[in-house]
Amino acid sequence: MNGGLDKPVGRRRFLQISGCALAAGMSLSGRQAAAGQESSKMLRKAVKIGMVREGETLKEKFQLVKQLGFDGIELDSPNSLDPDEVLKARDEVGLPIHGVVDSVHWRATLSHPDPDVRAKGLEALKQALRDAKLYGGSTVLLVPAVVNEKVSYDQAYKRSQAEIRKAIPLAEELGIRIAIENVWNKFLLSPLEEARYLDELGSPMVGAYFDVGNIVAFGWPEQWIHILGKRIVKLDIKDYSRKIQNEQGMYKGFGVKLGEGDVNWPAVMQALRDIGYQGWATAEVGGGGRDRLAEIAQRMDRCFAS
Repeated sequence: MNGGLDKPVGRRRFLQISGCALAAGMSLSGRQAAAGQESSKMLRKAVKIGMVREGETLKEKFQLVKQLGFDGIELDSPNSLDPDEVLKARDEVGLPIHGVVDSVHWRATLSHPDPDVRAKGLEALKQALRDAKLYGGSTVLLVPAVVNEKVSYDQAYKRSQAEIRKAIPLAEELGIRIAIENVWNKFLLSPLEEARYLDELGSPMVGAYFDVGNIVAFGWPEQWIHILGKRIVKLDIKDYSRKIQNEQGMYKGFGVKLGEGDVNWPAVMQALRDIGYQGWATAEVGGGGRDRLAEIAQRMDRCFAS
């Protein structure tokens, strides 16, 4: 017996079922559209300048980025760029430079055993703060320290905080925030510790530049977001595959397309809504020309709408 499952459906009942299905589909589409609209208000989409590999001049690169729907761009500093050219490209294209990335923080580390090296790193950070102000940005992305065989964890902690404190008065004067990035530097390995590190610096001009993909090998980004909370001032966007990591090695885990790795984007987006985050989200993935950058923009949109 089939329990009546194959009984013909009457016209009235058919229309009721069809109407419910249509309404459900419209409801889903509506929710997806609403999520997309909400994410577009929450997050401003950007790329790093090094990802833009098409265009002879800075202006041409900026034009391409804007044409593809990005809201802004992030430069490196210190750099050899002509300040007048940078500002002219920004103003003529109408593309905000939302911040800069410290270009020497891996080399002249603020945790280095040599005080002269630390001094060079500090001066570079100060120059990056000045450049960010000049460009109309709001942050300097900083890798604060590197732990290795010659630099112990506690040394990295104390030295980097000491150097950052020397830069805070300039940051406060300029109104530019120092944004600490979580990277594979064997330092600040938990969100609780990063929160403590930031809080101990005692200035609202120091916050977290949270990299979503960098966390996946060690934990879950949404958990970090909830713990860091309002300390997060900006986001780096990329994905990571634990499967590729296990098969090919840790750094190979980044070799996955945005939205196809192990970042749980719905959970990440919900966590960002929970903490009330609104601001810049900058892709940090392999760049290229027009087609590649357009793909990145589309993938970011899909992740943000999840």
